Amino acid sequence: MAEQPVTATTTGAPEPVGVRLKRRLAEQRALLRDRFFAKPSTPKLLHDHRRLVDATLLSLWQHVEMPPELALVAVGGYGRGDLFPYSDIDLLILLPRQADDALAAKVEQFLSLSWDIGLDVGHSVRTVAECLDYAAQDITVQTSLLEGRHIDGNRSLFRQFEKQFSRAIDAPQFAKAKRLEQAQRHERYHDTNLEPNVKEAAGGLRDLHNILWISKAAGIGANWTALIKAEVITRREAALLRKHETFLQNLRIHLHYVARRREERLVFDVQTALAAQMGFRDTAHHRASEHMMQRFYRTALEI
Repeated sequence: MAEQPVTATTTGAPEPVGVRLKRRLAEQRALLRDRFFAKPSTPKLLHDHRRLVDATLLSLWQHVEMPPELALVAVGGYGRGDLFPYSDIDLLILLPRQADDALAAKVEQFLSLSWDIGLDVGHSVRTVAECLDYAAQDITVQTSLLEGRHIDGNRSLFRQFEKQFSRAIDAPQFAKAKRLEQAQRHERYHDTNLEPNVKEAAGGLRDLHNILWISKAAGIGANWTALIKAEVITRREAALLRKHETFLQNLRIHLHYVARRREERLVFDVQTALAAQMGFRDTAHHRASEHMMQRFYRTALEI
């Protein structure tokens, strides 16, 4: 059943579902921010923000009365669960067949409401066969789908997608393509060293993602513990990777909050405020921002 707009406004009229969800989403995001600054926990912020968006999308999906044969799937970073304060929300609407006009209208209604309430949604609407075709042609699509996570709708269809996608992926070829992509990315961001990109620069978060993507594609697992068990890395290396990952995630969260938008670059204009927000302090010989940047460069170098 669709969610009923029962909340009353000051005039006594029922409050539209979209208005109520928009207000609640903004309030809950502000609450998450305040809790993070009061008691910083990077994993908790990422987890709680993902759960908030999951619940909001679920409410919209049910309100629009999306047909039960469709599946709503989180992909990319959102699928992985790393949902930063202003990150894109990447969605796949999985179809059992090509959409007719009525189904296309339902999908458009769901997406329009998502944008209207404040969700920065990136989306694709595809059948399982189309997902496999696009993945075979584009390593970026393949990588995004590798992170697929079911949110609502037809779970059997999602499992069918997972099974066929897993069977189709060529792990050695995937690893080769990701290494080439990484080399090209490092070259592209090489000249941005004074204002580095926390996500894309050499030694940034994307390099850590690359390790785990290749590991998942190879059937080893999608976390550092799995790599220890497979004897790919040592416990000491895993501990260092977790430490560096947490620092970069924390830096990215603070960067989003300082910029009040999706921002991945440590531009000069935000470095002072960002360093203060993260607790770095001036010393006799270096400003707080210099200490923060030195920490970033050491982290990136070790990664």
